[in-house]
Amino acid sequence: MRCRGFTLVELIIVIILLGIVSTISVRFITFSTQGAVDTSARQQRALSGIVISEQISRALREALPTSVRSNGDCIEWMPVKAGSNYLNLPRGADPSGFDAIPLPSGGSETGRVVVYGYSGDVYDPTTPNPGPISPPASMDSSGRVDFDDGKNHRFTTNSPRKRFFIVDSPKTLCQGGEFLYRYQNYNIEPTIGADLPTSMPNREVLAANLASDSLSFDVSPPTLTRGAIVSVRFTLEDPDSEETLDVSQEVQIRNVP
Repeated sequence: MRCRGFTLVELIIVIILLGIVSTISVRFITFSTQGAVDTSARQQRALSGIVISEQISRALREALPTSVRSNGDCIEWMPVKAGSNYLNLPRGADPSGFDAIPLPSGGSETGRVVVYGYSGDVYDPTTPNPGPISPPASMDSSGRVDFDDGKNHRFTTNSPRKRFFIVDSPKTLCQGGEFLYRYQNYNIEPTIGADLPTSMPNREVLAANLASDSLSFDVSPPTLTRGAIVSVRFTLEDPDSEETLDVSQEVQIRNVP
C-alpha cells in the first residue's frame, strides 16, 4: 500500500506563503492601528486648541479695557471685580473716599478703584495725585468706598457716565518652554513681565505641548468708538510625531469709559 505525504519542497513553499500572508496581515493591522492613533491625536490637539483659546478669551473679556498690554510674548491685564456709578469723587483736604451707588448684589468688594482709565497709565499707581487708579480700597454694602489705611487720592478726571471699576491685581499669560503659564497675585509693575511669581500657587500651568516660542499676542488699543482687540496665535506640537497645529483667535474687549 503506497503512503501519501508532502515533499520537502512543498512544505517550504507553504511556509513561505504563510510568512508572506502573515507579514501583509501584520502590516495592515499596524497601519490601521497607527492611523487610528494619529487621528485620535489630531482630534485631541484640535480640542486642546479650542479649550486653550476659550480660556484665554474668557480671561481677557473680564479685563479693564485700558489695562490690557502686551510685549508680543506675554499679555497682562487687570480683571474687573465690580463696577458702579459714583455720586461724588474724593474731595476736600483729605480725600480718603467717596460715595457711590451700592452694588446690585448689595455686597461688598475690595481692590483698586479706576475712574476713566483713558486719562492716565493704570500701571503707574505711584504717580502723585491725581491719577486714574487708586490705592487699595474697600466698598461696603451701603456704597461707601474708602481707601485702605486712610490714604488720600484724587482722580485725574471725571467719567462721562460717572462710572468706576474695582479691579483685581494684574494677571499675566506667558509661554515658558512647552508650557503656557498664568501668573497672579503680584504687585503692579511699570514693565510687563517684571518680577513675576516663580512657583505655585501664583504661577499655574494653563496648557502644555506648545511649540517653542510659538505664542504671540497683538493688542489693538481701545478707542472711543470700539473696544480693544487682542489677537492670539500659538502652535501645538505632538511630542511623539512632531505634527503641529496652528491656532489663532481674536478677542474683543468691551470699551466702557
